[in-house]
Amino acid sequence: MMTTEKLLIANRGEIAVRIIHACRDMGISSVALYADDDMDSMHVELADEAWGLAGATARETYLNIPAILEVAKKSKATMVHPGYGFLSENAEFAQSCQDANITFIGPSSTAIELMGSKRLAKIAMIAAGVPCIPGYQAEDSSEENDELLIEKALEIGFPLMIKASAGGGGRGMRLVNHADELANAIKSARSESLNAFGNGELILEKALSGARHIEIQIFADTFGNVIHLGERDCSMQRRHQKVIEEAPSMAVSLALREKMGATAILAAKACNYVGAGTVEYLLTDSGDFYFLEMNTRLQVEHPVTELVTGLDSVAWQLNIANGEPLPLTQEQVKLTGHAIEVRLYAEDPSDNFMPQTGKVLLWQPALLQPAL
Repeated sequence: MMTTEKLLIANRGEIAVRIIHACRDMGISSVALYADDDMDSMHVELADEAWGLAGATARETYLNIPAILEVAKKSKATMVHPGYGFLSENAEFAQSCQDANITFIGPSSTAIELMGSKRLAKIAMIAAGVPCIPGYQAEDSSEENDELLIEKALEIGFPLMIKASAGGGGRGMRLVNHADELANAIKSARSESLNAFGNGELILEKALSGARHIEIQIFADTFGNVIHLGERDCSMQRRHQKVIEEAPSMAVSLALREKMGATAILAAKACNYVGAGTVEYLLTDSGDFYFLEMNTRLQVEHPVTELVTGLDSVAWQLNIANGEPLPLTQEQVKLTGHAIEVRLYAEDPSDNFMPQTGKVLLWQPALLQPAL
C-alpha cells in the first residue's frame, strides 16, 4: 500500500478507531467524520484529520452521502471505508464513490444491491448450487398478491418464516405455526418492512427449529481468488440480534467446515464479489446447512476470526482495494485456539426486557493481565 493514500472513514466509534489503527500500521493518512455530539470522541482524537458534519442525527451526518463525498473531495481522500452499519451496505454510496473516482472499500454496488435483496440473493444462490431453505421467492409478493402468498405458504407447510426481502435484524420477520395466523402475519410483516426499509417485498421459507446460526468469513480479490477464514457461531441471539459470537464453532467438524466454506466461496463467485464478506447459514442437527443471507461488509464480530487466524481483516480490505492479490491460499489458512465475543445490551426488565436507551453511569474496563 502506498503511503500517499488517504482514507476517509464514513463511520464513528469503535469501528472508526479500529480502521484508524490499521491505517497507522500501514502508513495511510486517516480522515475522521464527526457529528455535533461526537466532537470529543476517540476516533476524532486519533485520526490524522477530522471534519465536522453539521447536524446531530445520523441522517444529517453519517448517512448524508453528498456531505460525506464533499469532505472526501476537500480532504483529498483517495479511499472511503464505510465500516459497518450506516452506509456500509448501501449500493448508492458505493456507486457514488466510484463516480467520484474514490475507491470504496468493499464490493461493487451491483453485488451490494443483489445481496441486499433476500429474494434476488436466494434466486442467485440456487442458480449457483448453494443449498437454500425450501420456500417461495417469486417476484409477485406484493400486497395485491397476498392470496397467492397464503396459497404458497400452505404448500410449504408449518412452521413457516415470513421475511422482508430487504430486511435485517429481525425486522419484517414473522414465525407462523398455524394457517389461521397467515393473513395477519403477512400484513404485519409487510407493514414493518415498509416502515423500516421502504420496501414491502416478502419471501417465505420453511422454519427450521433448533438450527444453529453459522457464518463463514470470506475474502475475494480482483483477480478472481476467493478463500474463507473459517466460521463463527452466532446461535445465541435475543430478538434476532446476536449476543455471543465464537470462533470456531463447537458444532462444526473439519469436514463440515470445508464443505460450508466451499459453498460460501461459490456464493461469492456468483456475484463477482470483492473484499470482505460473510455468508450466513442455518445448520441443522443432522449436519445439513442452508444459505440464509450474505453481509456485504466487515462485521462487528470480525475480531474473533482475527484472533483464531492471526490475520488483520482491515489490512486485507485495504490491500485488496489497492489491487493486491490475496496474501494466502486456502491451504495456508490455519485456525488456532478459540475466541468469544459478547455484546452488551441495555434493556428494561420492567417492560419484558425490551431494548432501551440511557446513560452509562459506571464503566470500568477489565485491566490487562501480564502474560505468564
